[in-house]
Amino acid sequence: MDKRIFLAIILSVGVIALTQVIFPPVQPPAGADSTLVAPGSPADPASTAASTTTQQPASPEQPLGVPSSVSGDPAAADSQLSIPVVRAETSVVDTPVSTWTMSSLGAAPVAVEMDAFRSLRNGARATDQPPVQIVRQGEPLLTYAVAVPGDTVDFARVPFSVRESAGADGSPVIEYSAVREGITLAIRYAFVPDSYLVRVSTSASGAPARSFLLVGLPRGLASAESDTLGDQQHLAYAYKPRANGASSIGFGKLDPGERRLVNGPHSWVAAKSKYFIVGLLTPDDGEPFAEFSMVGGPREVGSERATNASGTALMSLSGDGANFELYAGPQEWRRMVALGRDFKDSNPYGGFMQPIVQPFATIVMNVLLWMRGTMNISYGWVLVIFGVLVRLVMWPLNQKAMRAQLRMQRIQPELQAAQKKYAKDPQKQQQEIMRVYKEHGMSPFSTLSGCLPMLLPMPIFFALFFVFQNTIEFRGVPFLWLEDISLKDPYYILPLLMGATTFLVSWIGMRGMKEVPQQQKMIMYVIPVTFTFVLLNMAAGLNLYYAVQNLAALPQQWLIARERRKAAGVTVKG
Repeated sequence: MDKRIFLAIILSVGVIALTQVIFPPVQPPAGADSTLVAPGSPADPASTAASTTTQQPASPEQPLGVPSSVSGDPAAADSQLSIPVVRAETSVVDTPVSTWTMSSLGAAPVAVEMDAFRSLRNGARATDQPPVQIVRQGEPLLTYAVAVPGDTVDFARVPFSVRESAGADGSPVIEYSAVREGITLAIRYAFVPDSYLVRVSTSASGAPARSFLLVGLPRGLASAESDTLGDQQHLAYAYKPRANGASSIGFGKLDPGERRLVNGPHSWVAAKSKYFIVGLLTPDDGEPFAEFSMVGGPREVGSERATNASGTALMSLSGDGANFELYAGPQEWRRMVALGRDFKDSNPYGGFMQPIVQPFATIVMNVLLWMRGTMNISYGWVLVIFGVLVRLVMWPLNQKAMRAQLRMQRIQPELQAAQKKYAKDPQKQQQEIMRVYKEHGMSPFSTLSGCLPMLLPMPIFFALFFVFQNTIEFRGVPFLWLEDISLKDPYYILPLLMGATTFLVSWIGMRGMKEVPQQQKMIMYVIPVTFTFVLLNMAAGLNLYYAVQNLAALPQQWLIARERRKAAGVTVKG
């Protein structure tokens, strides 16, 4: 193989190895206002949340957005006001896919249990484990506040009256109302059958003009994974401006107390872990979120892990109030796609390579899901078949590329002779080189055009690399000796097999060459070791796919090596 191919592969491996290190913090899209607010400054939530009498009403010239007294966290608002301790009234709503526990204190969901997904903690079998809980115990899923000119009225700890009923289709409906400081906040939850979706309608009677609803997202999500640390590292807030693509900011990217404010309009905002998500989605033809603010929370003592933050979405209360849809459930591809509004992009795959990786990730997910549904086999076997199919589809292009390399190797002696003969006459040397290319029906670009088809599977490999990081379809899927193909192989069998087959592909590919440069021989050993090291602790399914790719490539490599030896006049047996 041409050394430029090896260089391209080495660079690709380098990108994979450094992905988690070199990803820069995600910047807000063009046109968004990303502001860092230092604690104690006039814009800091801590210095404005408790102020209820000294703030001046917003002037007519004040731009649409958070009034000067609005906190980035509804739960922090009105901290100086005393609220009597009351007993919360609890309502439990069973749907075909989840169980919701609602509290009249704050009119918020305080538990969401998903029956189809079991905890994988403590290494026990999923069937022996309890259902996954999205919300951490003792923490609400949402918090509410109303921002009025010069003040923020917090409803997070206010007791609401509750009324339970049924919608026109018989689905459960829960309505809450409470009065505070002359404002009556009404919140209605309509549970969509056979879905993780809830339609939320709010109104604030008595609120002055230019009032806003503040909806606080969870400060973090509960972890139900065997790799708790890996799950926590995926904690992030995401948002989708209507005019731009989705963005995601990990909790670890927010310093404690640091505030980021992203102006809208936003189609949706979300808090997510590795596999589960809590999203607030606005109707396409409805009022969008005017802005989204995030504040970094304290780090865990000793580990410095970022497991807490606060995210707040702001929506105008003008007209009929503020309405949105609440999705609290798994990041299942088809469900996310069905919700529309590019909600499937809440996991922006690829980091700085997103424009290239995201389309391939979409194609790969659609193909894998189709194969799984059509063949009714485990995702492990789906990956095996998918790896073989990719090689078969690429066979003609790879064959063309390999033969182009053979032709290039045949004319190398003539090219080197021309370079040596006319070393002192560059113009004559160039003419002679072009003559050699023309006689053999080639051009200086033949090598490059021949190498490109061999690199085409790389975008699929990159897509799978990112897809395996948080695709719930692979979560807890066993295969052969593996208990979970989304986790690393505990015995390192697949990474070692992948490395060995990578070496075998290179070794067979060099058979029949009259002279193999020392540099190329060294690369033959470096690439397998590098790949093995990089993928050692990656998802077992990713190693499985790449090992299958290598095994499927061996017949073609053997055939081309046989063809090379025939062209060199070497007797070939078998």
